[in-house]
Amino acid sequence: MSLEAVGLTYPDGDRRLTALDAVSLEVAPGELVAVAGPSGSGKSSLLAVAATLLRPDAGRVTVAGQDTARMSARARTALRREHIGIVFQQANLLPSLTAEEQLLAVEHVRGGSVRAARARVGRLLESVSLDAAKRRRRPHQLSGGERQRVNIARALSGSPSVLLVDEPTSALDRERGEQVVELLAEVTRTHRTATVLVTHDRELLGRADRVLTMADGRLC
Repeated sequence: MSLEAVGLTYPDGDRRLTALDAVSLEVAPGELVAVAGPSGSGKSSLLAVAATLLRPDAGRVTVAGQDTARMSARARTALRREHIGIVFQQANLLPSLTAEEQLLAVEHVRGGSVRAARARVGRLLESVSLDAAKRRRRPHQLSGGERQRVNIARALSGSPSVLLVDEPTSALDRERGEQVVELLAEVTRTHRTATVLVTHDRELLGRADRVLTMADGRLC
């Protein structure tokens, strides 16, 4: 995945506010890049552009070797479904479904046999170290860290080439936060994803391959 000289502005009264200012970033398969910075620095805008949820005003976004600039909305949606996994700040799990069922619901949308889907879900939950007993529990029966493990496994459904992670430790204590970041480093290498993690907390980034800083829409 790569961003080349990406610019993004938002309307702000009679003028436009710069969210991203000539941002360039390249992330290789199997690499975890952390982007740290305070609220309002442009981290969320960076993820939204990388996820093709927002079209930049300038520059180029390439995902899985495809230039997204001239894609239709339908083509970008298909690209996200096939190549991009997103780990949101809040897990947003369906309260009535078990951990296993959360992933099976995603697999059902993709189609294919139920037997193959169950096998894939089992492998994904194993890769995030969620044991068999906890796979049968509903969200309220899991800890915050365990819910994030399900969140990460769900984002890995479909074997995405890009994994985008938004403040995954904000609701966790220090110990569980460290475990989640360590897990992200492991799944990045195991699944060979190009992973971008944005956070305001630099103390949790020892497992990242690179740590970059975002300030005033610029990346350094």
